[in-house]
Amino acid sequence: MKVITDPREFFTALFNAAVAAADPEKAIRQFLPAKPKGRTIVIGAGKGSAQMAAAFEKAWDGPIDGLVVTRYGYGCACERIEVIEAAHPVPDEAGLVASKRLFEKLEGLTSDDLVVALISGGGSALLPSPPEGMTLADEIAVNEALLASGAPISAMNTVRKHLSTIKGGRLALAAHPAKVVSLLVSDIPGDNPAFVASGPTVPDCATRQDALAIVNAYRLKLPEAAMRHLETDAANAPMPDDPRFAGNEVHVIASAARSLEAAAAEAEKRGIKAVILSDSMEGEAREVAGVHAAMAREIAMRGRPFEKPVLLLSGGETTVTIREKGGKGGRNSEFLLAFALGVEGVEGVHAFAADTDGIDGSENNAGAFADFTSAGRMRAAGEDPKAALMRNDAWTAFSAVSDLFVPGPTGTNVNDLRAILIL
Repeated sequence: MKVITDPREFFTALFNAAVAAADPEKAIRQFLPAKPKGRTIVIGAGKGSAQMAAAFEKAWDGPIDGLVVTRYGYGCACERIEVIEAAHPVPDEAGLVASKRLFEKLEGLTSDDLVVALISGGGSALLPSPPEGMTLADEIAVNEALLASGAPISAMNTVRKHLSTIKGGRLALAAHPAKVVSLLVSDIPGDNPAFVASGPTVPDCATRQDALAIVNAYRLKLPEAAMRHLETDAANAPMPDDPRFAGNEVHVIASAARSLEAAAAEAEKRGIKAVILSDSMEGEAREVAGVHAAMAREIAMRGRPFEKPVLLLSGGETTVTIREKGGKGGRNSEFLLAFALGVEGVEGVHAFAADTDGIDGSENNAGAFADFTSAGRMRAAGEDPKAALMRNDAWTAFSAVSDLFVPGPTGTNVNDLRAILIL
């Protein structure tokens, strides 16, 4: 049986395999639509939209025109599709301009035309488009409140789409009567296409009453203008049975499930049994970490429910409730810090968590590495891991022991990869 002597190299190989499985160039070729009689317009938004646009250009041998918006630093060279960069996770003026220009691209289309929408995670923040009565500042305040709330991504996007003129299928309506084919790289637990980037081209059945219920459940403090809008019928989003959506197509071309399977295959190739727990885990990052840590302890100390060596894999999107402003990090770093505390002293337990887009939260790392010695090493370096967890400052704790994982932007985004190795 092969022995893993370098857990970091092992985890990095798993990450690379997961990202490769979500490569837009490979995936897009499988879902190319039929060529139209008229024009082909490409639109898109998300942290992987520029790479998706470049891949579409290579795969499509007819004339195209288009525009996609991605996060600052995530752009790439395209010949026929314009790429605009804007702010994420908090919207900015560049995103507002991009939203307006996307609508302009869809003006005057006919039933002979085709619109290809390239959508990936992150599109919600990249497409600010506040309704009448709200400003960009209001939308920014809404986004900040949602990010700090601990609400799951599905709940966040329900609120977002009712405070927007572009989300919730509205961008697709602007293309009518042209056919819209949406190609999605999903970062959503369960892969509901209407939740990816708040569904600019894909409607769902959530209502403004659902949005108000979420505001109340999570005690969100939204701007007065946003609350006024939610109280009016103007906030209602189009429903999936709207005849203007008839004939449109939606395809999830890459997802966490496929990437987890690729990571598992890489582990098996290296002689380590892999178990996929779930591709759609949600919940508070530190609480999800507690469950993973309990399983790791049980395996390491009692050999159940799996014998070691074994790799536990999970995907999905956890959330972080901000308890103290000023901390650095993201949900993967926070997950790992809580996990490290939960397995301290349990020999043979190693862990890794990272966002497949290459960025976790507010800094330049995708995640970090952790093991049964992490908490002790942090204390030796002058950082109290428990105090860091309380102030949502996991980045500082992992930076102190040089355990951050910094691969840079990957060009795709199928949510988080968590890997627990018990030797």
